[in-house]
Amino acid sequence: MQTDNAKRPVWAGARLWLPLFLIVSLFFMWGVANNLNDILITQFKKAFVLSDLQSGLVQSAFYFGYFVFAIPAALAMKRFGYKSAVIVGLVLYALGAVLFYPAAQAHEYAYFLAALFVIASGLSFLETSANPLIVALGDPATAERRLNFAQSFNSLGTISGVLIGREFILSGVEHTPEELAAMSEAQQTAFYTAEVQAVAGPYLAIAAVVVFWALCVALVKFPVLANAQAGADQDLRLADFRALFSRRFYLFGVLAQFFYVGAQVCIWSFMIRYGQEAMPETGEKMLATYLTFSLVAFMVGRFFATWLMGYVRPGKLMALYALINVLLCVFAMFSGSHAGLLALAATSFFMSLMFPTIFAMSIKGLGPLAKAGSSLLIMAIIGGALLTALMGWVSDLSSIHTAVVVPLVCFVVVGLFARAGDRAAAHG
Repeated sequence: MQTDNAKRPVWAGARLWLPLFLIVSLFFMWGVANNLNDILITQFKKAFVLSDLQSGLVQSAFYFGYFVFAIPAALAMKRFGYKSAVIVGLVLYALGAVLFYPAAQAHEYAYFLAALFVIASGLSFLETSANPLIVALGDPATAERRLNFAQSFNSLGTISGVLIGREFILSGVEHTPEELAAMSEAQQTAFYTAEVQAVAGPYLAIAAVVVFWALCVALVKFPVLANAQAGADQDLRLADFRALFSRRFYLFGVLAQFFYVGAQVCIWSFMIRYGQEAMPETGEKMLATYLTFSLVAFMVGRFFATWLMGYVRPGKLMALYALINVLLCVFAMFSGSHAGLLALAATSFFMSLMFPTIFAMSIKGLGPLAKAGSSLLIMAIIGGALLTALMGWVSDLSSIHTAVVVPLVCFVVVGLFARAGDRAAAHG
């Protein structure tokens, strides 16, 4: 006979609130890092005089780190447990943030890209660990809702990242090419140096917070599930990945995640750039406020979607949201005004449910393959690297408005996956 204690969820018990808080906080912490990149693109474009393609390399370096370290993160997680993987991730995150200081002193764009790669390698460990852990802790039938709730705190992090960047990195000083040409060489050097140096302080502060969090995770007692180490027969094996490649719907989920992350990163990375073209009289700090409002809509959308999934199947809801975003992107492409910027910002509300819903729908039912499956879904985040660079390239060839076609196509793919998942759920 099963006891009441046996029925209790993994996180039940008043003494376990702190481990739960520490895990959910990770969603906030990588949100800060992700959306500081949107500010860095604007800052580096000005400080290093970059093209849209070159400034988009901020996201390429960042998300390439996810791609490279997703499988090592899964190996560490399966061999040493979720908690150990989280600690490694936090240490790498802090190290990358510290590297911003020597990069600023050297005044080298490539060094900043290397530091972003290190940060992303740490975030790869965090996301590969935290996402499946939240999915595993509870009823599989409500996995999408549970992960959407946890991801809602990621939205708070994204907003915080943009606010930090707007207040402590963006100077609001934007010289025209004519004004720069009128400056002496010493004045130009002083201006560019000040703009580069502005990024170091916020990242050093972030590093200090992350180190403190790593110590907290290391010292706090976690549930058995978070500390469990795999036996020799449970290590992540090549056979796990071979088995995954025989699951067509899962692979479709990886593809959808690739395109979703690409769409999200493209829109947020170039929203300020879009505003500069649509409303050239508006300053970078005000345009960063539009990005902040967009992220607030993203956060509200997460909570709203979590509630709405109690009444509408997740796949059906995501398909509708993807269609709405396709229409908003079409409007943004052909509107060269304030209305187009608002349409682009509005896509965030409808993007809000996509990452956790794709993730949960894809790994549901994978059983012992879930950790390997999680690593490939995190590797799919490289869509943010490749598609953001592609959008920058299209913008350089034509305009940032035309380049909105890149996220438009991404939402079409997400919609097709959502439709396939909803059909499977309806018949299953």
